[in-house]
Amino acid sequence: MRYSYEFKLECIKLYRQGVWPETPEGVTAKRFKNQIREWDRIAIAQGEETLKHNPNNKIWTPEEKLELVSKVLAGNSRSAVALESGISPGLLYSWVRKYKEFGYNGLVDKKKGRKSSKPGMSKKSIEPKPLTESEREELIRLRAKNEAIKAEIEVVKKRSP
Repeated sequence: MRYSYEFKLECIKLYRQGVWPETPEGVTAKRFKNQIREWDRIAIAQGEETLKHNPNNKIWTPEEKLELVSKVLAGNSRSAVALESGISPGLLYSWVRKYKEFGYNGLVDKKKGRKSSKPGMSKKSIEPKPLTESEREELIRLRAKNEAIKAEIEVVKKRSP
């Protein structure tokens, strides 16, 4: 569920006063309280502006990912490093796992999507070969034959009532 910036601020304000706001429908009270605690930690660590929804996700470079992964491997908690950097602990966990499994190359973004069934075949790379003299003559002969067949079809259409 996505909550508005104003709603998040109001929940944090009530939480800091020691009052729990009413739990929205479709969410358990425990989950909602944990969410408010997380919003409060984010607001304290990075400021309240970070609670606003950002439509553009940040693209992390492998160097930036490595810096965060190395903090976790140095002994800092994953949730603390994630909170400090403004990402989810789950994303940081996946970076650490990929780093442990593949090294630095695991942090480099890979192409996404289905692989081409014919590698090397792209729209840009298709260029027709020049025609030989015999192919050019055959092309002219076939085009003339096509025109004759089209004319014949038109005559048959006109005769049919």
